[in-house]
Amino acid sequence: MTALSDAPAPTRTREPRPRRPGTVTRPSRALWLFAAPALVVYAYFFAAPALQTFLYSITDWDGYSAEFSWVGLDNFASVLGADDQFRNAAANSLQFTLLVAVGQTLLSLALAVLLVRTTRASTVLRAIFFFPAILSSVAVAFVWKFALEGSGLLAEPRTAILWLAMVQVWAHAGQLMVVFIAGLQQIPEMYYEAAKVDGASRWQRFRFITLPLVAPTALIVLAYTTVQSFKAFDLVLGLAGNPPNPPLDILATRIYAGFADSRFGYAAAESVVFLVLIALVTWLQRRAIARTPGVES
Repeated sequence: MTALSDAPAPTRTREPRPRRPGTVTRPSRALWLFAAPALVVYAYFFAAPALQTFLYSITDWDGYSAEFSWVGLDNFASVLGADDQFRNAAANSLQFTLLVAVGQTLLSLALAVLLVRTTRASTVLRAIFFFPAILSSVAVAFVWKFALEGSGLLAEPRTAILWLAMVQVWAHAGQLMVVFIAGLQQIPEMYYEAAKVDGASRWQRFRFITLPLVAPTALIVLAYTTVQSFKAFDLVLGLAGNPPNPPLDILATRIYAGFADSRFGYAAAESVVFLVLIALVTWLQRRAIARTPGVES
């Protein structure tokens, strides 16, 4: 008979130490291998050209010669201080972006609210409103140039930028309508049912339920619309020709004119200012929406 003292001692399994609440585990280094291809592509096609543009902006390079001179911040001083054409293009771009951001957001949201329910009629109307988005900007420009060419509206300094914004809104409101519909369909229906039981009117349901809950989608739409408006290069050239008249000259066409005139260094400086302006406008948009009562960003 085996004594109890001769019995093997039970082995103890070491239990993992519990993590403290709020601690974040460090990802494995192997996970970076999955992101490496995208990071390489981004660095080669975006980060490196952006750095190269900044280097060009402090030179007087013409784009062809092997020699150039470092001019420091002289290009930026000329762009911001003595270039009337750049200031005119910046004013046109800001006005155009404001008109498009307000008009396109409101129109696309209104269409989304009206067509959010999936019926046969709403499906057909969605397709009709979305159709201009599949056309190229050049095709849209040529169609509207044919419609507006005889009226002289594009040559009138006071109304030219307004008609340009109208064409942009017409072309892309249906595309952003789809984005708003996706956001509206994520709102639980029980919120509206509870509001109806409490006696809330249709406007009150829209004001206190739809608007706050669709605000994240509106942020996406506004950011996309802002960048899209600043980059409306082909639309302007299709409507106004190259170079466009001063009332239709925007920053994208002004920078292109600098490159076409072999002023690569100066045009690069304009591009850097352009980038800073886009970032500033986007930041101001987010701040304005974040301070809106009942809306959280």
